[in-house]
Amino acid sequence: MLANAALAVMWVGLTCYALFGGADFGAGVWDLLAGGAERGRERRRLIEHSIGPVWEANHVWLIFVVVMLWSAFSPVFAAVMSTLYIPLTLAALGIIARGAAFAFRKASTELWQQRLFGACFALSSLLTPFFLGTVAGGVASGRVPPGLARGDVVTGWLNPTSLLGGVLAVVTCAHLAAVYLCADADREGRPELASAFARDAVISGVAAGVVALAGIGVLHADAPQLFHGLTHRALPLVLLSAVAGLAGLALLARRRFVTARGAAAVAVAAILWAWGAAQYPAMLVGNTTVAQAAAHGSVLTAVLASLGVGAVLLVPSLWLLYATFQRGAPKHPSPQ
Repeated sequence: MLANAALAVMWVGLTCYALFGGADFGAGVWDLLAGGAERGRERRRLIEHSIGPVWEANHVWLIFVVVMLWSAFSPVFAAVMSTLYIPLTLAALGIIARGAAFAFRKASTELWQQRLFGACFALSSLLTPFFLGTVAGGVASGRVPPGLARGDVVTGWLNPTSLLGGVLAVVTCAHLAAVYLCADADREGRPELASAFARDAVISGVAAGVVALAGIGVLHADAPQLFHGLTHRALPLVLLSAVAGLAGLALLARRRFVTARGAAAVAVAAILWAWGAAQYPAMLVGNTTVAQAAAHGSVLTAVLASLGVGAVLLVPSLWLLYATFQRGAPKHPSPQ
């Protein structure tokens, strides 16, 4: 019971990171595709304005997931970190480079410096979710056996399922970011930018759907256990993700940008929970179950109690941060 509770809490953190941190990465992808210095100026300004107050806070969720995995399921932590250390290291370097470049670009005054740091920020935003997606693919396809570095450190993340996970992570992050930016542009009174990002959101949403459909054959051939779980136990969640994704595209067409945000978030969250449901109770496919990997009951009790205390401080703070910067600028009456 305690092990399942800890797993559920960790999965909530993973979902939050996908929804908030994922959109953060996706904004960098659109920064990369915004065009030249003049043509992409307004799009980049909106992106900086939208992610500037929250980009550091979004990584709290990743730290939370890593600490939960380490504390509550240490054998799985050891196996994943030692087998998939190459993509995890590249992802960590991408997060660091991305944050530094984002900060330095805003502080730079020379155009060549802004372009250099902007390119670093954008490329890191593209590559980091790809590497994180390959990690998920390696775990989901059963290429991480228990023990220290027992799996192949190369094919553990360079395989069909991992590559599928990497590509799907990039297009999903891009889609989330475009949907979120639509509402931000509309709230700021920029209908032309809202329309442009709505177009991007539709294109990236369709691309994510195409990748997901193509992935059916990949999973059937390369990860049969995951494929079976997704088409049986987790099928309702897979269908919910598809319906929410289509609903989000329809809402974008009707310029219902705030509601489209909710639909896009449900689509992403549902597919993440579908993965969890398809794999459960295994944490390492074919090798280690939740019960086998869980820490002692006293440790789990302490971890969950600590989380309860921390949540009292963290959740309201994050809510206030996000809510504050989602409000439109106050409108002052014009002088008479």
